[in-house]
Amino acid sequence: MIELYYWTTPNGHKITIFLEEAGLDYKIFPVNISKGEQFNPDFLAFAPNNRIPAIRDMAPADGGAPLGLFESGAILEYLADKTGLFLPKETRSRFETLQWLYWQMAGLGPMAGQNHHFVQYAPERIPYAMDRYIKETNRLYGVLNKQLEGKDYIAGDYSIADMASYPWVVPHERQKQRLEDFPHLHAWFTRMAARPAVQRAYEKAKEVNGTPTVSEDAKTILFGQTAR
Repeated sequence: MIELYYWTTPNGHKITIFLEEAGLDYKIFPVNISKGEQFNPDFLAFAPNNRIPAIRDMAPADGGAPLGLFESGAILEYLADKTGLFLPKETRSRFETLQWLYWQMAGLGPMAGQNHHFVQYAPERIPYAMDRYIKETNRLYGVLNKQLEGKDYIAGDYSIADMASYPWVVPHERQKQRLEDFPHLHAWFTRMAARPAVQRAYEKAKEVNGTPTVSEDAKTILFGQTAR
């Protein structure tokens, strides 16, 4: 049994996609980040960055106590190793996949996230910031489009790299991007959206949080955090 501590964000969707694809037994524990539930001490005990997603593997391979993990990329890599799925074992193929997973973690996710913030949520419109992150998101879409030329999936075979990137492309309209400008990316996006496990993952999201909104109070919680 995998305990998944989850909210309906792109990083959360990565893990439900994997779990649905792999057919692992799991249970979702919603962590409503708009209400500050990510600061619950019990959650912080294994997710010290106060971010979702996080997991607790109740039956780790070493037979020891439940294993807690935070950071979506680390969780994907762990689950891939646990199941032997969606991450090749052969060195070249493995690192082809991992470099694109890390590319998403270090590039596509953070830059699209800043795009979301300044375009959708910032209390004042800052043209320079909006333009900066819209353009950087566009550049990253171009990188991914080029990588996907002649391929069905990012690293060739379907992998955790695809699971990591897809949820960050789903909100492309909010990011002020046109998929039609990126034909290889567009074809991949359509292919991903048609996968039954991906569809099930997004249906799970609707069950957890049917009407996603970010209120003014939620913005204070989400965007006003300090070390205190």
